Amino acid sequence: MQDKRLPSLSECMVFFDFDNTITLFDILDDIIKRYSINKDWIRLEKAWNEGRIGSRKCLEGQLKNVRVTKKELLQYLSTITIDPHFHKLFAMLGREGISPVILSDNFGFIIESILKYNGINGIKVYANTLKFDKDKVTPLFPYSNKKCLLCAHCKKKYLLKNGVKDKIIIYIGDGLSDICPAEFSHLVFAKGTLLKYLRKTKRLCMAFDNLEDIESYFRGLEK
Repeated sequence: MQDKRLPSLSECMVFFDFDNTITLFDILDDIIKRYSINKDWIRLEKAWNEGRIGSRKCLEGQLKNVRVTKKELLQYLSTITIDPHFHKLFAMLGREGISPVILSDNFGFIIESILKYNGINGIKVYANTLKFDKDKVTPLFPYSNKKCLLCAHCKKKYLLKNGVKDKIIIYIGDGLSDICPAEFSHLVFAKGTLLKYLRKTKRLCMAFDNLEDIESYFRGLEK
C-alpha cells in the first residue's frame, strides 16, 4: 500500500518491472508472436490471463514452440528502444546513491541486451534465464518459489529478502506479475492490469502513463 512517509528520495529503494514499464510495449509477448511455429501461445496466454495457469507453465508452453537463433534474437533486440525518460530516472537515482533493481518475468538475456543497446549499464537485473540450442530456446527459472503458483519469478521473495527496514520501498509496474511485490511496497506506481487490480481491491497507488510521470514525482523528492 502507499505510505505517506516520503521525506526524500535518498531514503528509498526503487524496483522496476521491465516489459511495458521500462520498454514501450511487452517485448516478450512480441517475441513469442513473431517466432512461434503455431498459435498455441494464444490458448496459453488466455489461460494465464484467466488465472487457470501460472506464468511459469504459460512460458514453458509458449517457448516450446518458439524457433529463433541467438543471433536472430539479438538482431531483433537491437531495434528495441526504451522509454527515453528512463535515462534521466537512472541518472537521478544514481545522484541520490540509489541502485535501482529490475525484477522481471522476462529473461535476463533479453533485458540485458536491450539495456546495452540503449546505453544503460550497471543496473541489477533479476529475471528468468534462457538456454539456446540452435533455433530452440529453453526457459529456466532460478527465482521461482514453489509456494507461489502465480509467477515464474517470485518478485515478492526477492523484495522481502533484500528490502532494508529503514528504507521506503517503491515499486513500478504494470502487469499480473507485479501484484505480489506491489502488496509489499510502501509506494506503488501502476498502470495496465496492475492498476486495475489495485483499484479493484481498493489499494492505494499512483497511476502513471509513462516514466516521465515518475521522473517528475522523483524530482520533487531530490535533496
